[in-house]
Amino acid sequence: MDYYSESNFTPENSIGYLLRRSEQLGAAVLEPIFVAAGITKTQWSALAALHFNRASTCAEIARDLCHDKGATTRLVDTLEERGWVMRDRDGGEDRRVVRLTLTPAGEHIAGTVRDAVIRVWNHWLSDWEERDITDLIRLLQRLRDTVQQTPDEGVFA
Repeated sequence: MDYYSESNFTPENSIGYLLRRSEQLGAAVLEPIFVAAGITKTQWSALAALHFNRASTCAEIARDLCHDKGATTRLVDTLEERGWVMRDRDGGEDRRVVRLTLTPAGEHIAGTVRDAVIRVWNHWLSDWEERDITDLIRLLQRLRDTVQQTPDEGVFA
């Protein structure tokens, strides 16, 4: 069953628009937190990928952030220069693999920013029912999983 049609596809009814607009509005509110911590949103996202064990290499961070691999390498260079990340050659079979770990300073800033972000989200959700929050998270995870399974570009063109 198709949900969208010409008659009901409007910005106020578009999942893509609503997600993008919510992210933009949220980023604007969170920006002062990043500035106060001396970090950018992208740097925070990379640190969070390491902090939450979503990534351990530049390539994995690039995938997690949907970021260009070259730009991610430069991003990790900056994180390393700031003393937040360490590179370590994998001692296993493939010595080309470089593992990334957070330094104590990286763990500290990741935790500090995480705690501030938690406070903002708790404020935004303060008048929501817990079931609404868990339903939204479940549905967004389902949407993410569906979109991740979409075939390569060009299939729908």
